[in-house]
Amino acid sequence: MPKDIQITLFNNDCLVEIEKLKDNSIDCVMTDPPYFINILDDKWSSKKIKKKYQPNSHIRHLPVAMKYEKKQIEKLCTYYHKLSKLLFKKMKPGGYFLSFSAPRLYHAIAMGCELGGFEIRDMINWVYTKSMPKGMSVSHIIKKLDLSEKEKKRLIEEYKDYKTPMIRSCNEPICVAMKPMKTTFIKNEIEFNTGLINFSHKVGINSDKVPANVMTTNEFNETYDKNFLVSKPNKEEKKDFNTHITVKPIKIMEHLLKIFSKPNAVVLDPFMGSGTTGIACKKLERNFIGIELDKEYYLIAKKRINESD
Repeated sequence: MPKDIQITLFNNDCLVEIEKLKDNSIDCVMTDPPYFINILDDKWSSKKIKKKYQPNSHIRHLPVAMKYEKKQIEKLCTYYHKLSKLLFKKMKPGGYFLSFSAPRLYHAIAMGCELGGFEIRDMINWVYTKSMPKGMSVSHIIKKLDLSEKEKKRLIEEYKDYKTPMIRSCNEPICVAMKPMKTTFIKNEIEFNTGLINFSHKVGINSDKVPANVMTTNEFNETYDKNFLVSKPNKEEKKDFNTHITVKPIKIMEHLLKIFSKPNAVVLDPFMGSGTTGIACKKLERNFIGIELDKEYYLIAKKRINESD
């Protein structure tokens, strides 16, 4: 890592640390915020969740795990609106704010960004094939109904192929927001070095396609592979000590950084998790500011970033 590249990590509330940053100083924000929709199966229980997964440490008032409540959407949007307003002050005009999301919560994050002053420029769809179906069978519920055994058997047979409406999810939408500019793209570039995106970073199995708003790290279809394939993740990326449950591939973060930021840029991740964005920044010579409230994840991120090449 060049001596002039700085990696700064904080174990604190992101809203507190972001407030301390200089206005118009951040080139790019790239993050994977918590949105709590794991463990969607018929064996779910609050005791199991609390034992296996830490309660969310960033947005404490949102429900954990499988609760499909409208209030979750409203509170996430409200929180992201607050975060976006703060980031808006700290980012340079033309700076990009990229937020990973879940399909059913994308609109809350996008609306929060837009209400905070950002322009929603696009949505990048990260497509993958390795995912588990989350729809739940209803047979165990039918068995508990106050019906005759004959009627229960009939209903179980009738609904054997039906599940709750949770389609197998094979994509993560990434909200691409930008702080508006007061001038043209080229004039903004000259003044702030932000706004334009890098089309020289090619993708696809032959590395001959320009970036698109679809990307994948799996080879699974000739058309997709030729047009959207990003370099495959390293199998050694997730170390034994990394207990974070949603570790993003370093190659994905590198891909996005190459498009939406430049060498020596200041990149902020307000929900650092296990530090994948920081590792990508270190490799690509970007300055990195990472904030993580959870002490365990903060220490994991610190270790991973320090040990990365």
